[in-house]
Amino acid sequence: MAGHSQFKNIMHKKGKQDALRSKIFGKLAREITVAAKMGMPDPNMNPRLRLAVQEARAENMPKDNIERAIKKAAGGEGENYDEVRYEGRAPGGVALVIEALTDNRNRTAGEVRSYFTKAGGEMTATGAVSFLFDRVGVIEYDAKVATEDQMMEAAIEAGADDASTSEEGHEIVTSMEGFADVAKALEAKFGEPRKAKLIWRPQTTNTLDDEAGEKAMKLLGALEDNDDVQNVYANFEISDALAQKLGA
Repeated sequence: MAGHSQFKNIMHKKGKQDALRSKIFGKLAREITVAAKMGMPDPNMNPRLRLAVQEARAENMPKDNIERAIKKAAGGEGENYDEVRYEGRAPGGVALVIEALTDNRNRTAGEVRSYFTKAGGEMTATGAVSFLFDRVGVIEYDAKVATEDQMMEAAIEAGADDASTSEEGHEIVTSMEGFADVAKALEAKFGEPRKAKLIWRPQTTNTLDDEAGEKAMKLLGALEDNDDVQNVYANFEISDALAQKLGA
């Protein structure tokens, strides 16, 4: 569950597409601005900014919005954001890793803690659950850009750790250290990917149903609805029965 979780799909099916899209664009713009402030405001000279712009394009964020976010940083405008990671346990004992960009650490920490408390979970110290995840790079391409064998061969040559292909497309997994080089090599061969980012990938996942699953999903939704929260990663899935109940 990387970044936008299955909760995104549930929100879509409840008719909240416009509100959700606006919120996603806001978070993407914040990441673009932060990336541009940390380095050159040129995606070709700033790897983090390039990845942020690619993710924005993958979400169909208007070009004007992207350029405005970069210009905002180049002009020294806007707030200065701190990168913060929070961790905790949702009902059912499952682990969550939350990445945020905030201009007020106390406010954001208080809000995140309140979400855990209301859901019957617990916010933990940094490092308390992240050891249950691996920090890896994930690169995705549409299935049409290459055959399974072509992508596997290119991924191996580029130094990737793993590659898999399904009807949804190709997914290449890299180490955190090798991510930039692998992404660059694959882009030279297949063009810009539809996704390329560092994530927290759970080592194992638990399946939740009934009460614990519903509470965990509400917690996930509250976290993702927070403007400061950029990504939420969890080591749980919900049962098919619960997914059907929730309209997923």
